[in-house]
Amino acid sequence: MVDNNSTDESAAIASLFPFVTVISQPRQGVVHARNAGFNAVTGDIIGRIDADTLVDPDWVATIQRLFRDQSLDAVSGAVSYHDLPWHRFLTRLDLSFRQWIADGMGNEVFLFGSNMAMRRCAWNTVKAQVCNAGGMHEDFDLAIHLYQKDQTVRFDRRLHAAVSLRRFNVPLGSYWRYVWMSPKTYSIHGRRSQGRMYPVVWLVVGAYFVIQLLYRTYNRASPRTLRVNPTTFVD
Repeated sequence: MVDNNSTDESAAIASLFPFVTVISQPRQGVVHARNAGFNAVTGDIIGRIDADTLVDPDWVATIQRLFRDQSLDAVSGAVSYHDLPWHRFLTRLDLSFRQWIADGMGNEVFLFGSNMAMRRCAWNTVKAQVCNAGGMHEDFDLAIHLYQKDQTVRFDRRLHAAVSLRRFNVPLGSYWRYVWMSPKTYSIHGRRSQGRMYPVVWLVVGAYFVIQLLYRTYNRASPRTLRVNPTTFVD
């Protein structure tokens, strides 16, 4: 676990478990926390999730099976949302969008930081080139630099995890900037493989109020805390 100046008890709780190593990264920002965690890894495969990710019981075993393919360097997979109703329907809908986008991107497939894994040697290949700036999705940036170095990135629906949809618990303008950052990250790098992202961006923005209502109704008893946009940070 990487403690990036957290103000709750998460780092203290994590340190109670003997199998958890807590790494402190005082430089604020998800990209800096990510880099610190990746650089501390000693195993051959790096698995990455977010603080709100719930992994399947066979998540590690699935990663091990996938990386038996020696041509694979990095992978991300399907997600469901543990804080929304209609789980099966919304999971299938989300998967259809992700698969459709991935199929249209050819060799330039995105990575989704909430549910991904990568070879440590692949990270060592790109860690000096990845962008350490705000205004882009750092997991997409990582994927871009990986395939620029001829590393193979794939989307595989067999790698599944449940995540929170708290990213909708922000004002519309903030949410728009967050989702628009997906194709923009590719544009910043001069890529053109992100074409299928645009209609999906417009679709999810159009459904913003419905999804936000579902989220807030389903989580009525939970504290109403706003999510920090991970594409912005104090550098």
